[in-house]
Amino acid sequence: MVTTLMGGDNKNSEACHGHLKMYTLKDIKQATNSFHPNNILGHGGFGIVYKGILLDGTIAAVKRLREFVSSGEVQFHTEVEVMSLVVHRNLINLIGFCSEDNERILVYPYMLNGTVASKLQAYVSGRPALDWAGRKKIALGAARGLAYLHDRCDPRIIHRDIKASNILLDEHFQAIVSDFGLAKLLGQGQSHVFTAIRGTFGRIAPEYLLTGESSDKTDVYAYGLLLIELITGRKRLDVNPDEFEKGGVIDWARELLKDGLLSSFVDERLKYNYNYAEAEEMVQIALLCTMYRAAHRPRMSEVVRMLEGDGSVAGRWERLKDVKAPEHGAETPKIVLSPAHYSEEEHNSVELEAVQLSGPR
Repeated sequence: MVTTLMGGDNKNSEACHGHLKMYTLKDIKQATNSFHPNNILGHGGFGIVYKGILLDGTIAAVKRLREFVSSGEVQFHTEVEVMSLVVHRNLINLIGFCSEDNERILVYPYMLNGTVASKLQAYVSGRPALDWAGRKKIALGAARGLAYLHDRCDPRIIHRDIKASNILLDEHFQAIVSDFGLAKLLGQGQSHVFTAIRGTFGRIAPEYLLTGESSDKTDVYAYGLLLIELITGRKRLDVNPDEFEKGGVIDWARELLKDGLLSSFVDERLKYNYNYAEAEEMVQIALLCTMYRAAHRPRMSEVVRMLEGDGSVAGRWERLKDVKAPEHGAETPKIVLSPAHYSEEEHNSVELEAVQLSGPR
């Protein structure tokens, strides 16, 4: 557990905390040109992310947490603690941090291709920046990163805010899971934790919204919605009444799958430049991940094997496709979400809003 994180004032500037570098505030100001607005990459509920150039010439994403925010202090210690534990090609690598005066700053590698969310809306030479093969690669990379957190870390880690804006893309368009400020560590033999409800509005698993219980299966639920983002290319997962009147995006996907009409669900900008059988399988995986009951959802390690083509998807879906969620009102959450909990612009944050670490937008 990280309990004391203090930067130094020495002229040699950066010191080390394990494999992490401790930067002085002077170093950070020099890297970001004193937090110049032109260097802003993104912002969120906890602060602002700047592009910076470190003393050794490394281009970095510098995440400056807001001053005097107690939850920001918690997020800072959480991210440093979690990121000191994980090493995986599909997880963001924390370079170092600064804890000086009232400043709490995290330093990450700069990701040239920004976030999956931004790239899903981008075009290159008149075509979507992410083709079908690229989206499959992202799905598998993100799944591998989550499987590592859930099964191979000690202690195991729940991310708790998986979405396209928290998946970065490196120079090879490899998926990099980022933003661990809401993460929770699971102790030996611990399968879940009870916490205040935090995460992204519309991405919270039913059992978490009902009881405050989060586990690896809450990440699986959010991952299923990430798959839907990749398949549809939608900025938001709202469904218009003229598209589907009987429910949300998960219900719509289920009906289109049943009727063999998934071409209406796949991002129309791909213009049929995708494999229909692969799209069908990915929708089945997304629906398995977003099953109402956590026990019906696969583990992320199973999702990885399904995406790698182990042949189990169709059979698993066949067994579970007729399992229904409780009737409306039977297990509806008693929680009322106040508009004060999320910004009108984002319409997607409950209590906490994840800061985006990204490259160009």
